[in-house]
Amino acid sequence: MVRSESASPVIETSDLSLTFETGDGPVHALSNISLTINKGEFVSLIGPSGCGKTTLMRVIADLEQPTEGSVSVNGMSPHDARLKRAYGYVFQAPALYPWRTIGKNIALPLEIMGYSKEERAERVCKGLELVNLTGFEKKFPWQLSGGMQQRASIARALSFDPDLLLMDEPFGALDEIVRDKLNEQLLRLWEKTQKTVVFVTHSIPEAVFLSTKIVVMSPRPGKIHDVIECHFPRDRTLDIRETPEFLDVANRVRQGLREGHSYVD
Repeated sequence: MVRSESASPVIETSDLSLTFETGDGPVHALSNISLTINKGEFVSLIGPSGCGKTTLMRVIADLEQPTEGSVSVNGMSPHDARLKRAYGYVFQAPALYPWRTIGKNIALPLEIMGYSKEERAERVCKGLELVNLTGFEKKFPWQLSGGMQQRASIARALSFDPDLLLMDEPFGALDEIVRDKLNEQLLRLWEKTQKTVVFVTHSIPEAVFLSTKIVVMSPRPGKIHDVIECHFPRDRTLDIRETPEFLDVANRVRQGLREGHSYVD
């Protein structure tokens, strides 16, 4: 269960819509998205390709601008939240610079923000410990596995201690065994840091295992078809996926995805 302090909203959207103007005409990416994400929640966005999951996250991050409606992050506009470094962003690919060591990749945001050399070293050390990469700070990205690289990118996103962590399908390119392990590690990290997490995924088991709330989206224009609460204990393990409670939630997500597709059949 999410702790009681989670009643404090971190992200709020109201009637949010976004239309891209292209040479072939308008593309309606999002339509009337109203959503509240509270402090300490782990919220997964799931839906078919092209339904606007990443677009919604990019609006939250001030990387795209809505055409209608409103969005706030910690009571501020996304622009102000970005300037105040209210969030860390983890992309689908690790996006580590190959000529920088893992430690220096993690330190990059801190360098840009003007942290002292001593504080950078302290925060890199803490970040490596959080993602179980202590001892790898002098390695280069090409010397690490894909899963280790993605863990380094998570440490980089957390290096300046943002309240909010935005994760755009970070484990989608990894094999199932590595993905399961990273899912467990991410839960431990979430419990330890108490961050608010917004997570994009195409995987039903991943969404159900990780989340306190699952937002099921329908095909373009992206709409919220269902919002599903997951009341699993924070210290859950992968074994929970065999329980009736887990399967019930997974079936509701699957049904929501099917019904969402029916909008365009």
